[in-house]
Amino acid sequence: MTVPAHPAEAKARSVGEALPWLARHQGRTVVIKLGGHAMVDADLTAAFARDVVFLRYAGLRPVVVHGGGPQIDAELARRGMEREYRAGLRVTSPAAMDVVRMVLAGQVQRELVGLVNRFGPLAVGMTGEDADTLTAVRHMPWIDGEPVDIGRVGDITGVDTGALDSLLADGRIPVVSPLARSAEDGLVYNVNADTVAAALATALRAEALVMLTDVGGLYAGWPHSDEVIPRLTACELEKLLPELSDGMVPKMTGCLHAVRGGVGTARVIDGRIPHSVLLQMFTDDGSGTVIVPDPDEAETLS
Repeated sequence: MTVPAHPAEAKARSVGEALPWLARHQGRTVVIKLGGHAMVDADLTAAFARDVVFLRYAGLRPVVVHGGGPQIDAELARRGMEREYRAGLRVTSPAAMDVVRMVLAGQVQRELVGLVNRFGPLAVGMTGEDADTLTAVRHMPWIDGEPVDIGRVGDITGVDTGALDSLLADGRIPVVSPLARSAEDGLVYNVNADTVAAALATALRAEALVMLTDVGGLYAGWPHSDEVIPRLTACELEKLLPELSDGMVPKMTGCLHAVRGGVGTARVIDGRIPHSVLLQMFTDDGSGTVIVPDPDEAETLS
């Protein structure tokens, strides 16, 4: 006699397959950078919020860093202000900085905190300004062989994890806006969210850094190929950096610094896929591009 499959069998199988991963990562910190379509598509954002709460209840310690480019662009357009990017970074005048700060900390962060808390009362919003969690100096990118002033854009010079450590110890999910207090003039600076996520992952000695983006991962031979590179060591990635597009440079530079700073793995995944965090993190052969330490570094860290 054939026993019919139970409707919940597939769900039970999925949970069972996740157990080895959950056992390995109990109590470990995971830093997740939310950006791209996953931030502007309501269904994708809700799926992300639910996934983050699931990770927390499953015994991990998630930290969320969010971007806000589309929302900032919309507010700038509403005010009749132009947007400009140089070297993949937003040119941020004092007037634009007021908009950036308002949108990131007053709109995007609050909405994301509220959404996470619908699934579990765990999220606490903060910015890098709070408790001087992040300090920075003015970033001057080199363009055509010369340093260029792009305004209130910062390079991180220090990370104080005290406030984050307290929140994590209390079982909370920190949701961090990528703003930093300048170590030079006391002003608030706009910092690339990928850079912030990598810096926090390194300072927190995170097990993993996960960056959601709008592509399948790092492409081999882009734009002539859409073949995703599944895995790179730090040295392999370093050799590729000069060939990457402006938008991918901060992400992959952050991944490189993170794994060389003690983070176990750094992965760039497609945030356009619902529940992409769980789909990629619960499998050893998930899609996207994973960056791992060089073999000698991995042995030293272990």
